[in-house]
Amino acid sequence: MLVEYKNVNIYQQDGSKILSDVDFKVDEGEFVYLIGRVGSGKSSLLKTLYFELDVKEADTAMVLDTDLTTLRRKHIPALRRQMGIIFQDFQLLTDRTIYKNLRFVLRATGWKKADVDARITEVLELVGMKSKMNCMPHELSGGEQQRVAIARALLNSPKMIVADEPMGNLDPETAHTIMEILRHIAQTGTAVIMSTHNMPLLEEFPGIVYRCVDGRIEEMTSDYNKMQIEENLEEEPVQESNDEPIMILES
Repeated sequence: MLVEYKNVNIYQQDGSKILSDVDFKVDEGEFVYLIGRVGSGKSSLLKTLYFELDVKEADTAMVLDTDLTTLRRKHIPALRRQMGIIFQDFQLLTDRTIYKNLRFVLRATGWKKADVDARITEVLELVGMKSKMNCMPHELSGGEQQRVAIARALLNSPKMIVADEPMGNLDPETAHTIMEILRHIAQTGTAVIMSTHNMPLLEEFPGIVYRCVDGRIEEMTSDYNKMQIEENLEEEPVQESNDEPIMILES
């Protein structure tokens, strides 16, 4: 189990409680969605996963076999190297090329100089951005920058990727392409945990669904899938023919 939360209370930086009694789990290769309104606690939950927010109250709060209630700050860099983080606003370094953005990460995480070029080429090929490695971030579209952000998240072969509204600044077609990349990553065994407001993506790319609502989190995968089936049945057009009308019955 990569993430296991039982009765976790999550507080914002100002000390106000945003989520209570959180039960949440993620295993290898799973694709997990966090949905809910703005301010419902999605981002705060994700921040606990990459240790931006502390967890002080919990029956169980384990991430990457580490107890968050006793986590020491000096251990955070090593733990973060086991995950990739993708933000809505890309957060690329604007004063250097794509290649140098990725090289900066690899050198900061202890890669040998001889291995750096091969790894950068590998991850950029995976997201279809090898030809752009010598471009500056401002020369790329939003979708291209997000592809680079995904490549950056993959550099250290993470066990899980945490993505906070990664489609928020993208048009629907580009968002679809990014989702295909993330789904492929999950199929290779890396868990993907993604917050989103883009509900149509959940229909096309099914996964485990959690919803933040009224200060709590609920797992609603089966309920969501049932709701989508019912909506699809309601939208199914009545078939017509020259014979008697064919009625589409809902079960």
